[in-house]
Amino acid sequence: MIVYIAVDDENGMLFNNRRQSQDRVMRENMLKDCVDSKLWIAEYSKKFFVDENGNITQPNVMIDNNYLALAGENDCCYVEKEDITPYIDKIDTIVLYKWNVRYPADTYFNISLLDSNWKKHSLNHFKGSSHDKIYKEVWKRV
Repeated sequence: MIVYIAVDDENGMLFNNRRQSQDRVMRENMLKDCVDSKLWIAEYSKKFFVDENGNITQPNVMIDNNYLALAGENDCCYVEKEDITPYIDKIDTIVLYKWNVRYPADTYFNISLLDSNWKKHSLNHFKGSSHDKIYKEVWKRV
């Protein structure tokens, strides 16, 4: 399983149940990565993947609040607020989108990627719709 998570410089994910960012270009980047896989999301993220009539705009997007448990080996998951710790053994790749800023946060990404289980596979950046530079770190299980 591949998880995609947006965090600030302190690994903050949410503040008062509100997401750190709503960057459209970041989501397009993720959709391009997951074009040949299912992309699982929670109801919380649904508004970014449906049209004005509530129809899913991408055929590979699956919506279920239990998505981390349902996701298969080669599936992608967009995580905005869930704790991935209970599913860590299913996860082969973690993709972090970082803003290079610090926002108020009360929910954090809490997996240490600096231990011997993970290795940074790539780091690049692109211009987002809400941030001049979005860093994309791809971490793979060793």
